[in-house]
Amino acid sequence: MIINHPLLGPCDAQEFTYLGDASLIDRPDGMAEGADAAFYAYQYLRDNPAGLHRELWFHEQGDRSWLVVTRDTVTHEITSVELARDVAQARGRSA
Repeated sequence: MIINHPLLGPCDAQEFTYLGDASLIDRPDGMAEGADAAFYAYQYLRDNPAGLHRELWFHEQGDRSWLVVTRDTVTHEITSVELARDVAQARGRSA
């Protein structure tokens, strides 16, 4: 599988480490009311969709960047690749 890195161009997926659902960018506030339940859901509850899914990938054998890859889990077709930093900033979080 080839991941088209936004800065470096096409890279083999073997250079990357899959790190899970991209919703992990939205870490709960540990000081908020109900933080225990929020962290439990954040840590342990995951969807296992068939179809398009946004995932976190780490370019371990490259520039060590974090990417949000939108991939079809059935066909493995990648439809978009974004820097996780840009996704987090667009959501109002610092990277």
